[in-house]
Order: sequence, then C-alpha cells, then structure tokens
Amino acid sequence: MTVILLPAAQDDLLALQEYMLDKWSEAEWLTAENDIFDKLALVDTGLLTCAPVQELASVGIVEYQHLFTSHHKLVYRRIDGNVYVYLIASQRQDFPTLLMRRLLKA
Repeated sequence: MTVILLPAAQDDLLALQEYMLDKWSEAEWLTAENDIFDKLALVDTGLLTCAPVQELASVGIVEYQHLFTSHHKLVYRRIDGNVYVYLIASQRQDFPTLLMRRLLKA
C-alpha cells in the first residue's frame, strides 16, 4: 500500500540527517537512508514483520512495531494496509525516553 512518515518522524529523519552529515560522510548518510527506506518497503509489502515495541507491549499496546536498520530504530503501525512511521531514532539515542516524549506529545 503506502508508507507514510508522520510529521514527527519526518523531523526525526531530518535531525538524523543533519547529525550524520556533520559527523560522517554524505555517502554514509545515503547508505543509512537507503537502508531505512528499503526496510520500510519490505514492511509495506509484508515480506518483513517486526516485533511489537517492548515498552508498549508491556502495558498491553501491541499494534506498534519496531524495525531496526544498521543505525536506526523505527516505530511504525499498520492501519488499513498502510504503514505509518511514528518515530525514527538513532540506535545510540535513549529510546525509552524518546518514546515517552513522543507519546506525551500526541
């Protein structure tokens, strides 16, 4: 169907791009970005399924799943066949804190 990056996830992606371009090369950023979108395409086709986000599943919310790439962790949810991306974080970031901030923002 369709992969939709929600506005907060778009902001995450831009912030990560800025950080990676500052610390790494453009080629490394493009590789990481391609990895993100390649994995999202696999999720969209149904060829890749991921586990629920543990922090949410522990309180009974199992419809949000997480996806790992080489450098990032994404939180998404499938609704009516579409994949909605809620959060894109570096694997070096404090994921539980980012997740709580995002939930409190909503």
